[in-house]
Amino acid sequence: MNVENLNNFDPFADEDDPLAGNADVGSQSNYLHIRIQQRNGRKTLTTLQGLPKEYDPKKLLKAFKKVCCIVTDQPFATQEFACNGTVVDDEEMGEVIQLQGDQRAKIANFLVEQGMSRSSIKIHGF
Repeated sequence: MNVENLNNFDPFADEDDPLAGNADVGSQSNYLHIRIQQRNGRKTLTTLQGLPKEYDPKKLLKAFKKVCCIVTDQPFATQEFACNGTVVDDEEMGEVIQLQGDQRAKIANFLVEQGMSRSSIKIHGF
């Protein structure tokens, strides 16, 4: 029996080091996160976090409530959100937009139509 490789190796040793093997350093904060949270029963809440500074959350929320492109085969099919929403100040995430219902795909499509790159949008949940 050969016992030569008994060196201590910690796979999480470089976890706190921002430059350790990460190709896109600092780009984690550049993502726009769309999350869904389960409320009571079948009710859900969609949150939008990480908005760039050039976007006004209140104006964006107003636009979300009006019109958004839905996921269909027709390229210009639009539908109203038919939901309520609010802007909440969070200590960690800054200003967070909250919408009632599952609006993840609608929000993502709306933001892509407004010129935001799809690669900077992360959709989380279910």
